[in-house]
Amino acid sequence: MHIIIIKRSLIKKTLIGIAILILAIITILIIGKNVKSTFLFQKKIIPIYSVETQNKNIAITFDTSWGVDNTKKILDVLKKYDVKATFFLIGKWVEQYPEDAKLIAGMGHEIGNHSDNHGDFTKLSKEQIIREIDSADAKIMGVTGIKTSLFRFPEGTYNSNSVKLVEDTNHKCIQWDADSIDWKNEGYDIEYNRVIKNIKKGSIILFHNSGKYTPQTLDMVINKLKSEGYRFLKVSDLIYKDNYIIDESGRQIKK
Repeated sequence: MHIIIIKRSLIKKTLIGIAILILAIITILIIGKNVKSTFLFQKKIIPIYSVETQNKNIAITFDTSWGVDNTKKILDVLKKYDVKATFFLIGKWVEQYPEDAKLIAGMGHEIGNHSDNHGDFTKLSKEQIIREIDSADAKIMGVTGIKTSLFRFPEGTYNSNSVKLVEDTNHKCIQWDADSIDWKNEGYDIEYNRVIKNIKKGSIILFHNSGKYTPQTLDMVINKLKSEGYRFLKVSDLIYKDNYIIDESGRQIKK
């Protein structure tokens, strides 16, 4: 009799243990699913760094900054090769160099917004971000008559919140995947090799108008890539306007 009671007790404990184990597994699965869903929902929003394309199309871009101003020399190189580029202008720079801004626009190059004061957008409030964009747009419009639709973060610094706020102002956020790092003034050969080794179909190249060697580097890069069959487009002609996704590397992919 005692043996039967002990066996029943063991069976009962075993069944309870199995039930607890099953409940634990179900709980883990539910929690895991919720964690995964939360992670997906909070996935970082990022700008466009490059474009997936089967064509050998790329875009050359310039950020304006202070210091040595090589804008006219850069424009001469672009004219030499009949290449159109995209210039991201700072509002304060437009105030200081209005004739250069007019020249960029007059030669048919694309103009994008690069903020008004070149501040860190990860540290600005919503109101400050909107003011930075609106102020730069107003200055660009006042000098060139152009309303921008592209934006580049100062120093390339951003977070999901700043990307969303910029996009809400009807600007597409544009980064780059081939950086000359010409602001370091390390030499045209170093800048040239740095760009060429990172080029692929759909690349966006970054230069600065203040780079000491930028005009010479630019000449070499365009000459080389033209010989390889690449076509140079304005950023707005390179990117997709709708029905696309941006992968974790920032590559824009057509759906």
